[in-house]
Amino acid sequence: MNNEQHRTIQLSPSLMTMDLDKFTEQITFLNSKVNSYHVDIMDGHFVPNITLSPWFIEQVRKVSSLPLSAHMMVTDAPFWVKQLIAVKCDYICFPSEVANGVAFSMIDDIHAAGLKAGVVLNPETQVDIIKPYLDILDKVTIMTIDPGFAGQRFLESTLSKIVELRQIRDEMGLSYHIEMDGSTNLKHWKMIADAKPDVYVIGRSGLFGLTDNIEDSWSQMVDEYERSTGYRFDNGVFRSSD
Repeated sequence: MNNEQHRTIQLSPSLMTMDLDKFTEQITFLNSKVNSYHVDIMDGHFVPNITLSPWFIEQVRKVSSLPLSAHMMVTDAPFWVKQLIAVKCDYICFPSEVANGVAFSMIDDIHAAGLKAGVVLNPETQVDIIKPYLDILDKVTIMTIDPGFAGQRFLESTLSKIVELRQIRDEMGLSYHIEMDGSTNLKHWKMIADAKPDVYVIGRSGLFGLTDNIEDSWSQMVDEYERSTGYRFDNGVFRSSD
């Protein structure tokens, strides 16, 4: 994993928060800037919202070759895992809260398809719930807001789970990525950087909503992050100056 002396941060824009009227324009610009795209799959039951779908992933594939990561907020996780395997979504991340009794089979199915398996922890959910299968995960996503809608209150207490996951990873010699998702913006850049996740999901408040132009929004985001944290943007990642 990342060398603590020269850490790198990967960026994964949340496509739920982009301007769909400028879909091709924004994706084309970001293709050379970011490491992956984050696609929210909501069923209206796990959270009271319905958003993107496996069909949307197929549309993104037409304009980008970057890895796609699906964040499922659904009650019937095995059903949606099958749909996402069918469209060959690179990372398939299921909610830990509905995985009891099916986690191992879902992870095995994802890996058998040559894809990567991830799990998502809501703010109230502790790391202990995923320890039985943590060693076979490729990614763990920590929600730093309540799931379902953009723009909700940032929950600083959730950052301790990122620190805990790094400690477990180091102690056990594991290789999963640690991702954070929620209210990733200027107000919280410094405390997020201090918790040291590997991947930031960036949305409306941190990128897409900063200006009416994606190039200007990107420049503003990079400037705000660099000034807040001391990291520098270089070759598609933020690098620490440690």
